[in-house]
Amino acid sequence: MSDASPATDRLHLSTARVAVALVALALGGFAIGTTEFVTMGVLPDIADGVGVDIPSAGHVISVYALGVVIGAPVIAALSARLPRRALLVGLMTAFLVGNVLTALAPGYRTLMVARFLAGLPHGAYFGVASLVAASLVAPHLRGRAVSSVILGLAAAMLTGVPAATFLGQQLGWRSAYWLVAVLAAATVAAVLAVVPSSPGRPEATVRGELGALRRPQVLLTLLVGMVGFGGMFALYSYIAPVVTEVAGLSRGTVPLVLLAYGAGGVVGTALGGRLADWALFRSLVGTLVTVGVLLAGVALTSPSAPALFVGVFLVSVFASALAICLQLRLMETAGEAQMLGAALNHSALNVANALGAWSGGLVIAAGFGYRAPSVVGAGLAAAGLVPLGISAVLRKRERASAGESERAPGAASRRVGVPAA
Repeated sequence: MSDASPATDRLHLSTARVAVALVALALGGFAIGTTEFVTMGVLPDIADGVGVDIPSAGHVISVYALGVVIGAPVIAALSARLPRRALLVGLMTAFLVGNVLTALAPGYRTLMVARFLAGLPHGAYFGVASLVAASLVAPHLRGRAVSSVILGLAAAMLTGVPAATFLGQQLGWRSAYWLVAVLAAATVAAVLAVVPSSPGRPEATVRGELGALRRPQVLLTLLVGMVGFGGMFALYSYIAPVVTEVAGLSRGTVPLVLLAYGAGGVVGTALGGRLADWALFRSLVGTLVTVGVLLAGVALTSPSAPALFVGVFLVSVFASALAICLQLRLMETAGEAQMLGAALNHSALNVANALGAWSGGLVIAAGFGYRAPSVVGAGLAAAGLVPLGISAVLRKRERASAGESERAPGAASRRVGVPAA
């Protein structure tokens, strides 16, 4: 990353030990990604199973997202003092319990509670796992290490969600969540076995952690995620009717388009880590602009099946890279509260999910057709450039101010003994 790296102490481990530790952390991301998106694939089965209509069953998706939004900052702030490996185990155990309760839920209300509980550890897990991953490698490789953790979520979109959906359709929707529970148990075992112990921050306080929310750069980056990333969800939420009504393809083609999206997510997650290590802020700007241009391109070219496949793949590539850059930017700007910054990214992206789906639905309901959500998505990406532009101006001023301080008489003596930011 071009700017200050996360203030974590590097753990000196062999390359093989680092690799298996990152795989263990990514396995947790795979489990979380599977449970987050499999609900969409088995939604009709859930509706039948608990005796509600499909729109009501859709609320279980929303309540999971609500759990993510609330749980990420609260858990991250409350648990900053705890040893990080133990915290990872605790979060994944809570996630396991939430999915077991989902699989056992006898009715709609208990299912809603179970999904909310399953969502609570989501963002905090990625926050802690990102910090642990960054501590395992040299500073110039931290972007790639963090992206390796998020790669588990991208891989879930490609393989875990289709597999769990198929299982749920064949053996009943509850089996999909039992599969997630097994993945969570495997993550707990893997973290205990191969992830090195890592201390928390004994000096951390809840007030100090939440103080990161007073930092303008943190708030601006969260706005970029909430608004700018919503553009991708405006397209993704309505991808099925785009495939069938705009491109004129069969319903059987929808999974293939989603496969292209999942493949793009894997490529983009890996790309995002490398871009962040190269030049974080410039990559953040570049990926957001590219997502906006690509969404506008999908709106124009989606009647062509080949163009739709290529467009969806490329949107996924650059949106996933954008998500990694947002995560690392939040870790960079949050000061000592880096775990909170990393966790908040997932709260922001869940808000983006809701905003994208809602705004896309508005233009469809207004009669503008199924190409309109992509136009809205391009507009949301453009709107995300506003807080990003303000962030760039503040960043330039901060650097200029820091440069003046460096040149001031006595600056060298004042720096003695002061740790790097």
